[in-house]
Amino acid sequence: DAPQDLRGAFVVGDVATLRRAAACVERPGLPSLPVAQIDGLQDLARVPPRCLPVLQLPELAGSLAPWGQVSAGAGRAAVACVLWAARAALRGEIAGLVTAPLHKEALAAAGVDFPGHTELLQAEAARHANVPMTQMPVRMMLANDELRTVLVSIHVSLRDAIAAVTFDNVLQTLRITHAALSRGMSLSRRPRIGVAGLNPHAGEGGLFGREEIEVIAPAIAQARAEDLDVHGPYAPDTVFMRARATPERPGEFDVVVAMYHDQGLIPVKYLGVDKGVNVTLGLPLVRTSPDHGTAFDIAGQGVADASSLIEAVRMARRLAG
Repeated sequence: DAPQDLRGAFVVGDVATLRRAAACVERPGLPSLPVAQIDGLQDLARVPPRCLPVLQLPELAGSLAPWGQVSAGAGRAAVACVLWAARAALRGEIAGLVTAPLHKEALAAAGVDFPGHTELLQAEAARHANVPMTQMPVRMMLANDELRTVLVSIHVSLRDAIAAVTFDNVLQTLRITHAALSRGMSLSRRPRIGVAGLNPHAGEGGLFGREEIEVIAPAIAQARAEDLDVHGPYAPDTVFMRARATPERPGEFDVVVAMYHDQGLIPVKYLGVDKGVNVTLGLPLVRTSPDHGTAFDIAGQGVADASSLIEAVRMARRLAG
């Protein structure tokens, strides 16, 4: 089904880099993957089947980066591609963007002040809307066929993540999650949102911490007063199991709001990174990504699993439709 799922899709980048990558996956007895350069979106309709259309960015021409090495040049090239796609989406020229993994050290080496895609896209969307970044709040959702989680905080230290569990941040996360799932899911009802506690056993009535009592529960109460279907806070070691949908039984919740990065991502990734998709919520554009990293250790070997990338394209197509 992948060729059908990829109809209308194209790559923004460097033709020579993509041809080198296509050569890595060639196998005896299997068809090759021709790379076709396009000069604009109007050329897409003329690209033959089983060709990979690539929109060449002029600033990337002739700059092949070495396999599997952190470099400032690669970081700058990656950012250039993301910015082109983000600006095209914000202008309404494309339906959405699917981002490949970024290496955060390469971004830092290139002098980029943002730790990842999410923050970079947030800044670009705020610039486009001519508002401060604080008025363009975004959240990260990781989703597969069985479980969805949304994070209160993303790429910060654990110490800072705990400090980010405030009434305003939790309530804002619940509002963004409700709005995004109401638009992006074919539900005949409000999305059911389960909320994980911060502390073991969700604080055990204040014995192991009071964030649940003083911060999270009041935010949930306010969300429910706004007619959001929100429940919790629940013990973090069981709420994800309750939300997981299987062929045997549906999950109790459509999504779980987690208090920090690893709390929410470990259960989804444990179910299999081949199906996981990263979705940025709160942006005025559709953006998805595979849920794995750059895998520099196998770069150039032609052995990477494309399943998560294909799922990210499918998810972007559903959200854009």
